[in-house]
This record gives sequence, C-alpha cells and structure tokens, in this order.
Amino acid sequence: MPEERLQKILAAAGVASRRASEGLIAAGRVRIDGRVATVGEQVDPAKVRIEVDGFPVGVGAARAYVALHKPAGVTSTTRDRHAETTVLDLLPTALVPDGTRLYPVGRLDQDSEGLILLTNDGEWADRVLHPRFGVQREYAVALAVPLDHEQARALRDGVRLDEGLATLDAPLRPATALETRNLVSLLRPAPAPELTWYRAVLAQGWKRQLRRMFGAIGAPIERLVRVRIGAVRLDGLVSGRARLLKAPEVRVLGTGVAAPARRSPSGPGRPKSGPRPAPGRAAAGRAAAGRPPAGRPGVPRGSRHRET
Repeated sequence: MPEERLQKILAAAGVASRRASEGLIAAGRVRIDGRVATVGEQVDPAKVRIEVDGFPVGVGAARAYVALHKPAGVTSTTRDRHAETTVLDLLPTALVPDGTRLYPVGRLDQDSEGLILLTNDGEWADRVLHPRFGVQREYAVALAVPLDHEQARALRDGVRLDEGLATLDAPLRPATALETRNLVSLLRPAPAPELTWYRAVLAQGWKRQLRRMFGAIGAPIERLVRVRIGAVRLDGLVSGRARLLKAPEVRVLGTGVAAPARRSPSGPGRPKSGPRPAPGRAAAGRAAAGRPPAGRPGVPRGSRHRET
C-alpha cells in the first residue's frame, strides 16, 4: 500500500474524523511501531503497527454504529483517569465487532444524559458532527420553575455568549404530556415530579450551550436529556442501555440530513377545546379578509410529570 498521512489512515479505520485524529496525534496518544507519532507523518499501514491509547488500529475493520442512553455521571470521553465510568464501559461486547474499538461521536456533558452515538467510522462521524451538515440535536429540558414572558422572549431572540449569539434551531416549546411520560419511564433515577419540561433544538453545538443559555436568563436547568440526533431518537432506550443503529438511520445521518423535530399535536393531558366566544368586530374583519387572528406571543408553560 502507498504511504498516506496518518490522520487519514486513522479516519479511514474509524478511529475519529481527520481533525480529531490530528488532535490524538498531537496529544501523543498515537504510536507507530512503539514510538510516538507526529502530526503530518506518512506511513504505510500494511508495514507498520499503529496504536491509539495502546490499542491496535485495524485497517478495513467492520463498521459498527451504536446508540447509547448515557446516564448522568458517566463520562463521554474514552480516556479519563478521573472518571469512574465512561461510555465504553456501558457497551455490551455483542455490539462491538471483534478487534475494533468504538469512539463517541461528539460529547455529552458528564452531568447531562441521553442519546450519544458511537462508531468506528471516522468519515461518518465527521458528517454527523460538522456544522455544515446541519444535523440537529433535540433536548428535553427540565426546570424547577416555568419560564416567564421575558425569559421566553430572550431565548427566542438569542442569548449572547462568549462565542457569539447563541440561538435555538427551532422555537422552544413545552413538552407534551405524552412525551414527558414516555421520557420519564426511561430515566434513572426518576426525575422529581414537580419539574416543568420543555423541548429545545440545537444546531450550533457549543460547549454546554443550553445550560449556559438558560443560566444566563436566570432559569437553571435541573435535568438535561438529549432525545434526538438527526433522525435517531432515544425512543424506548432505558438509561444505560445501547442498541445498534438501523441501516436507514446510518444512511440518513451519513448524508447529513437533519430530521425535523417531532411534535404530538394533542397528547394526553392537553386541555380539550371548548366553546369559543364569538369573535369581536376586529377579529371578524380579519377572518373575512383571510388574515390570521391577531394575538400576543404566549409563554411556553411546559409539561409537568406527575407520579401516579
């Protein structure tokens, strides 16, 4: 085989994206025949032994794509001497092909929980992570107190952070009663019943972005659960459990297509519509002209889970 740049070989072997592979090399975590590799080095993978963190890298290894429900307190990095448990410790051996090692696709804060993907396909991971592909992340956000008008407007307009203006990729909305009930059944430990739940969608993906946005407006997040990455959803995956991605999920995420946020229009617990008062003169005029009724934007009230 001809010699190639080491970061390209690592990406092709599914270790990480090329950019992330450069970081591994620069950190001294990659070795060639026992010696520490250097950034930009070219090697023939058929003639040398390549190791990352002491694990051999197999060229042409079988691809694997796994979805994991990361519990709070578990670290999403693969190597952390201060962490008691990492996401790799939760992976069943049956989901990992022999002779391969999976790596997280991005990160999820240690105190956050929910969906995280792992793979040994570096190019696929790069498509999921790179902002130009616009893959959305949807989160369930639990607050101790519902948002007021000013807080809701601040989130709608965007919150100024060190990196710039932090914005949501879709309007913040209250979680439906059905969404909340289904999610609570998956979480360990169970959340406090008095929490108010919202759904937020991100595409920017800055570090601890949602926690910083809500903290800046005086609404600290009590529980933060990632429930969707593109077309892949947390649905039915209990905390600490993992599953293989289905072929359509792998294919759609690999194209960088972001799935739209799903919303139940009338889940259980939502108020039923009753008789409406007769419209006033101004409202009647707008209806006759085919224009939408006027109104002021409301504050998302959120969805609360009540233990029964």
